[in-house]
Parts: sequence; C-alpha cells; structure tokens
Amino acid sequence: MKGIVFTEFLEMVEKEFGYDTVDDILENSDLPSGGVYTAVGTYAHGEMIQLISNLSSITKITVPELLKSYGQYLFNTFLRSYPAFFERSKNSFDFLESIDNHIHVEVKKLYPDAELPRFETSRIDETTLEMIYTSQRKMSAFAEGLIEKTLEHYGDNISLKKEAIDEEGTQIKFTIVRSKMS
Repeated sequence: MKGIVFTEFLEMVEKEFGYDTVDDILENSDLPSGGVYTAVGTYAHGEMIQLISNLSSITKITVPELLKSYGQYLFNTFLRSYPAFFERSKNSFDFLESIDNHIHVEVKKLYPDAELPRFETSRIDETTLEMIYTSQRKMSAFAEGLIEKTLEHYGDNISLKKEAIDEEGTQIKFTIVRSKMS
C-alpha cells in the first residue's frame, strides 16, 4: 500500500484519539517498517491491518467502522491534494464512474507499483449507479467511507446499499440511488 495511506491514517488517529494512542498501536504491532512511513513509500497491507486491529482493540470500535471513518477522513485529504479530479466531474455519478478509467490511471502514472482496487460501474438509470468493488485486501468499508464523502461533496441526496457478492469480501456491490430533482 502507498505510504500516504499510512501517514494519513496515523494523522487521523492522533487527531481523533491522541498521540498516546498512535504510540500504543505502533508499539503493539510487529511492523517490518518499524512504523516509520513516508507518503511516497510502499508498505505491506498487513501493516495497515495490524494498526487498525490494534486501534480497534484500544477504542472498542469495530474494524469496519474504523475503516469507514478512515475512508471519510482520507476523502478530505484527496480533495485538498487533488482538486482537479473533483472539478472535472459535475456530479457524484460522473466522479465515481471516472475512478478506474481516469483517476486510477493517473495514480498509476505517479505510483506504478500501486495495487489499486477495481471499481466497475453501471448506470442502471438516471438515478441509480451500481459499483462493483473488487480487491483481495477486503477493505470495502474503507471504499464505502470514500463513496459516502463523495456523495456528500457533490450534495447528492442518496441512499447507499452495500451487499457482498462473495463470502470472502473480495467483491462488494454498492447500489447508489440518487433522489430525483423536482
């Protein structure tokens, strides 16, 4: 995983739970990196799982809830750091449809070794978008947080439904229904 995911996670933990909690989760993890991350580095996915699991143990907040909160938090970082990605789209559906074919292409140019999830989108009608999340990392709750903040950013009144396609959690279908404008 790219280092920015780690550096921003630790920043969120410090803001939400304090520096002592950051110190605790780092000390209670067996991290090959030693818990030292740079935004442009690449680190094992297992390190993030350890950090989140340890945070869950300390805070008694479930791992999926923490992942979702972190997705919401990281959205704001992406918005500040890459505003052009958001300015190109006139609504959330356009933006979400651009993730695999535009945004992830640009990310790969910057970070060729990045392992990104896949998002296949299908517009069912003018108010319904389906997104299929596919990743061996099983972090759909993180994606859900990012999707929710995207919808909020574009001011959409929506409902979001999440359902597992497989038992392992490597494929999840998000169904996003936008209220019709009167």
